[in-house]
Amino acid sequence: MKPENDPACVKENEVEPLRSCIHCGLCLSSCPTFLETGNENLSPRGRIYLMKAFEEGTATMNGATVSNIDSCLGCRACETACPSGVPYGELLEETRDKIEQHHKRSLFQTFLRRFFIEKIFPHPRRLRLALFPAGLVKSLGLDRILPRFIRDALDLVPGPPKTVSVRRVGPGPDANAPLAHMLRGCVMPVLFKGTNDSTRYLVESLGVRVEIPGKQVCCGALYAHSGRLDEARKCARRNIDAFGTNPEVPLIVNAAGCGSILKEYGELLSGDPDYAAKAKPFSMRVRDLTEWLSMKLEERDVAWRQVTGGTSLVYHDACHLAHAQGVVSPPRKLLDRVARGNRKELKEGEVCCGSAGTYNLTEPEMAAQLQKRKVHHILESGADWVVTSNPGCILQIQAGLRKAGRPDVQVIHIADLMAENLDMDSE
Repeated sequence: MKPENDPACVKENEVEPLRSCIHCGLCLSSCPTFLETGNENLSPRGRIYLMKAFEEGTATMNGATVSNIDSCLGCRACETACPSGVPYGELLEETRDKIEQHHKRSLFQTFLRRFFIEKIFPHPRRLRLALFPAGLVKSLGLDRILPRFIRDALDLVPGPPKTVSVRRVGPGPDANAPLAHMLRGCVMPVLFKGTNDSTRYLVESLGVRVEIPGKQVCCGALYAHSGRLDEARKCARRNIDAFGTNPEVPLIVNAAGCGSILKEYGELLSGDPDYAAKAKPFSMRVRDLTEWLSMKLEERDVAWRQVTGGTSLVYHDACHLAHAQGVVSPPRKLLDRVARGNRKELKEGEVCCGSAGTYNLTEPEMAAQLQKRKVHHILESGADWVVTSNPGCILQIQAGLRKAGRPDVQVIHIADLMAENLDMDSE
């Protein structure tokens, strides 16, 4: 028997999880890129076959093979469909980590990923500065003379946010009230400050104090999904230090992608001698806002106003809420409290819209195809509003509706909708 540190044994341990895929094909109908192309190379089992070939040395990392991995959205819908429990998301991140270490990308892709995305998006102040000239270019109409991929990227920059009328009643919970922490996020305070305010309002309206620790940083999802696991681990350590691990204090998150990786810090830091023991209890504290609200409303119900008369809603499942976190029914139950029978199920509501973090910047062609597919189903539903739980989805769907000439269809975060219709006057 080989010792565990023997190179051959290490290689075998890396390949073993890949062998858990039985290539049954049940994942195919859930994979957005396979639905669009019908190409087995762009399916979960095709990519797993390629990952295994990388590990066994029978395939090399070149432009074509890396492109097959890059084209994956990381939506993890295949995990929901898989009967064998293949940890596809984990395998994908590990493969991308190795690609970033051993594959030389083009100058443009290197600039896009290492500078434009990694040096700006996780830093709210830098993001604000970067968005100012983008907004100016759009307002002056100069975007029409720019290359298409830049126009598409600028089209994601939102217009004025929807105004949400949140009325605070009283001074809020006192110092003796139960405590909850809240993730501030990176994009949220810049583009969705009102949504963060709505989240805080909902939590405090149910008698819970909210603290937003100042030393928190990017959740690390952006780095993990692009194959920069060491950078993701740095973020995880800093957040564990900032939030602590008190099991009595929930950590409430209103962005699906962030919540997903926060719940996976235990796996991410499993090999860290200093943080492994802290990471798992930290992750167990994390709750998506819809999870937390649903739980609290079982303890104490409140009154809700109906959304503007006759307004019909559809709910778009953010991939990292439905598939990575398994949170499907709580947001629907919440919406039913305010929709009063006017909520419809969206065809392929669980299929990715093409945002997938920064996928719509790194893989704009496939992202545009999936955006068009999503918008088609939304318009086919006849809904007035689309409700979701992730900032990237909101920006992607809004841009798609504008392209389709239907900016009248509103896209709103579930926190804003629920806060707007919380009826505190009946308390």
